[in-house]
Amino acid sequence: DMVRACIPEESVEEQWDIAALEGALKGELQLEMPVAKWLEQDPDLDDEALLAKTVAEANAAYARRMEGVPADALHHYERFVLLSSLDTNWREHLSALDHLRQGIHLRGYAQKNPKQEYKREAFELFGGLLETVKLEVTRTLMTVQIRSEEQVEQAEREQAPAVENVQYQHPSYQEAATGTDDARSVQAEPPKQEPFVRHMGKIGRNDPCPCGSGKKYKHCHGKLA
Repeated sequence: DMVRACIPEESVEEQWDIAALEGALKGELQLEMPVAKWLEQDPDLDDEALLAKTVAEANAAYARRMEGVPADALHHYERFVLLSSLDTNWREHLSALDHLRQGIHLRGYAQKNPKQEYKREAFELFGGLLETVKLEVTRTLMTVQIRSEEQVEQAEREQAPAVENVQYQHPSYQEAATGTDDARSVQAEPPKQEPFVRHMGKIGRNDPCPCGSGKKYKHCHGKLA
């Protein structure tokens, strides 16, 4: 698909975007494909030959990346990647179908059969789902970094070096060693709660409300109390 996006089928060389193809392969799949160099070495290459050569080089690069991985482990990982992508995108697909179902009746205003339009658009959504899964699975498998257990352990040791020359002591160690109560004496005492002090005299229920509303206290803030 990437090749055909930049080199259309049965097109002439003037229509090819070789730089965009090399950038897409590098950015999406981390594949170094010297397509321009291939054309310099063999000017007779047509679009079909370039497509076949690019796919063959991609398959070879994937085989080199997976060298040393047991076949059973590789098959299990490929299956895991595929099922994970299907699970995630299938949920989004069901949500898109539900959204489509809720608004499909509006197609009737355009003199279209809502049932037929739902079938057509749902089929298009399903086709898009398959293309998304293909791209995600291919991108993941082509860019994954395979490491052995020894390499993983070494990387963990490098990222988290052991701390040396550190003495671990219990908080009561100093107290037990000196026989004093210094450890307890440094603890801050909890603050004492200050008593509530009223800053004005007691307000009668028939007195004017202190808020300045002009109403009696029992009809203003006294009512709320």
